[in-house]
Amino acid sequence: MILTDVPMYTAVIVESVEDSASNDVIARRLRELGFVAGEPVKVVAKGPIGGEPLLIQVGFTRFALRRSEAARVRVALAASA
Repeated sequence: MILTDVPMYTAVIVESVEDSASNDVIARRLRELGFVAGEPVKVVAKGPIGGEPLLIQVGFTRFALRRSEAARVRVALAASA
């Protein structure tokens, strides 16, 4: 599943960040910001117009991402504790 499909407040784990082209600058930056395999993330808010931007929480840090940016992040549901 991709990050844009995740319901709000659902715990997911990053599987990968997919490059949309060779040397994808946005995908590389997402990895630098902490969107790496195994990292827990969740969608905490969506913008009022078209659900953009998405407010994504990685650890204690929150990022506003466009839907096109969030679509690069492949995730899986987190195992319940």
